Amino acid sequence: MTEETIFSKIIRQEIPTPLLYQDELVTAFRDITPQASTHVLIIPNKLIPTVNDVTDDDELTLGRMITVAKKIAKEEGIAENGYRLIINCNDHGGQEVYHIHMHLVGGQRLGKMIAL
Repeated sequence: MTEETIFSKIIRQEIPTPLLYQDELVTAFRDITPQASTHVLIIPNKLIPTVNDVTDDDELTLGRMITVAKKIAKEEGIAENGYRLIINCNDHGGQEVYHIHMHLVGGQRLGKMIAL
């Protein structure tokens, strides 16, 4: 069985965090170390450690993550100019918390995705 993460506690509000959105499938809140003027995390309420652990049963949840990102981008006033959605996977992909999460970043011009 996969261990709980800090995100599991945020979903249940055991760690009080202002939520931007929550329903039966996903939860969204601001990143505590923002990389842009708008930086929101959108997470499934079900613990899925990495993208490699996604199953066919998770398709509705992953779709909801994207529609919630769209909704929040509009509410934050960044939809028209654009934003970026990022999901990291495992160590080489930069994943730090092993509970998949989507970063919604925007509010300013973003640089290249990868600098080699």
